[in-house]
Amino acid sequence: MAEGVNVRFSGVLKRFVEQRSCADGIYGSASEYIRDLVRRDFEREENRRWDFLRNELKAGMESDRGDFVPLEGRDIIDEAKRRRNLR
Repeated sequence: MAEGVNVRFSGVLKRFVEQRSCADGIYGSASEYIRDLVRRDFEREENRRWDFLRNELKAGMESDRGDFVPLEGRDIIDEAKRRRNLR
């Protein structure tokens, strides 16, 4: 079940939303317009995350096969922390 969220605009933003959602506008209501904006933003973020994952996997697949290096769990955790701190 959908829950309501109230959003208030004033000034130029209010007029802009009204233009987009009036009878001659692209959307039938301000709610339709805002839903579409949020949906597009959600899809962009989802695509960005998938692109990141694909790039990480691609780099791993294209890397040299090299020799097997045994790692301890602590090594993996330390490396993950190091990478996180580089961001």
